[in-house]
Amino acid sequence: MLSGKQKRQLRAGANQLRPSVIIGKDGVTPDLIAFLEQSFNRRELVKIRVLDSCPDAVRVIAGRITGLKNSELVQILGRTLLLYRPMPADPGATSNEI
Repeated sequence: MLSGKQKRQLRAGANQLRPSVIIGKDGVTPDLIAFLEQSFNRRELVKIRVLDSCPDAVRVIAGRITGLKNSELVQILGRTLLLYRPMPADPGATSNEI
């Protein structure tokens, strides 16, 4: 679990990030989960934008994604989520192997 200080540092580093994942009317789908996995393999911080057309509440989506991807919620700001998952020690490993 991240401390408050760690979350502040991550939020500061994420200011210049643009949302790399956008969730629309289909909500959380298997394709979205696969794309999130690719995003987490490229970087530790992922910014997600939830569109107004999404049927689920932002907090529900945040809980579902953090549970599926073993990530931690850093911030919810409006309809934008900031998630963190540390890179695996072995670059060839996936999150399922750890």
